[in-house]
Amino acid sequence: MKNPICPYCNKESDGVDGTAIYPHRPDLSHKWFYQCEPCDAYVGCHPGTKNSLGRLANAELRKWKSIAHQAFDPLWRDGHMKRKEAYKALAEVMNVHPNDCHIGMFDVDQCKKVYSICMNKQIKKVTA
Repeated sequence: MKNPICPYCNKESDGVDGTAIYPHRPDLSHKWFYQCEPCDAYVGCHPGTKNSLGRLANAELRKWKSIAHQAFDPLWRDGHMKRKEAYKALAEVMNVHPNDCHIGMFDVDQCKKVYSICMNKQIKKVTA
């Protein structure tokens, strides 16, 4: 399996451990990341794997992913709905396929849209 391609320079990313991304955080040294150092873009991996959590993100995208998560995650963390239901509802409002609907895969504009949708309370609980 090839390392993810950087969406900013279109070059293959490097697989690195947490010390390359967070040298001041020894607690993250065992975690795996993909990094494009020239673009200051990186993405973490699912625990215990080398499977990325999404796309490589530069500083601006990391900021907007964080904002999107802050707006979206309370929908499922507060018990109003299950996480999968929340993403299904988000996919419906964003008019994207549920398999393609995850903040980890979104670009800046999509993250801004998530924030707007959540702030305007456009997500309704869906029944399975």
